[in-house]
Amino acid sequence: MSPSIPVQRQLRLIVVLLLLVWLWAAIAPLSRSDWLLENLLVFFYAALLAATYRRFAFSPGAYWLFALFMALHLYGSHYTYAETPLGYWAKDALGLARNHYDRLVHFAFGLLLVCPLRELLQRRAALAGRWLEILSLSVVMAMSAFYEQLEMLAALVLSPELGAAFLGTQGDEWDAQKDAGLAMLGAFLALLLRPLLAPRPR
Repeated sequence: MSPSIPVQRQLRLIVVLLLLVWLWAAIAPLSRSDWLLENLLVFFYAALLAATYRRFAFSPGAYWLFALFMALHLYGSHYTYAETPLGYWAKDALGLARNHYDRLVHFAFGLLLVCPLRELLQRRAALAGRWLEILSLSVVMAMSAFYEQLEMLAALVLSPELGAAFLGTQGDEWDAQKDAGLAMLGAFLALLLRPLLAPRPR
């Protein structure tokens, strides 16, 4: 997004676009119960970003990354992660054994969110250099591992009958480990590429 567009206008555009995606995802989802369960975290993080905006405002680029990740998640919540058409298309096109859309989103978690988290650590913890990169990667790994535990607890406590659809393991006993590993890989790649993609001072 062009830096010439005012920040507030960009934020309003992000909110409008996300609301449109959310409304689409809310209309006749494949499983209404699973959709509600998947959206608990959407509601929580959206409220957290809104509530902390005055105390800590991320850069516009960070909010676009948040929005892109949230849109990917909302698409998955509409169909359930194991039944997304995009995942089935990739399965057929690449000859895969399963629908890998959930793996894509876990990879995107690291790829898209490590830079906003790096921004938070840089500005609030005054970190720099190698420690900033290491701790940014570590936070993504910790959040990914925490999410896997939270996902399991939510399935067991809130809706045990939706466990398979919500967890999206598709019979893979190593699903949680692979998901966390992909989040780490995505974050590592983003940190590796960030210096090449960052705008250079004129």
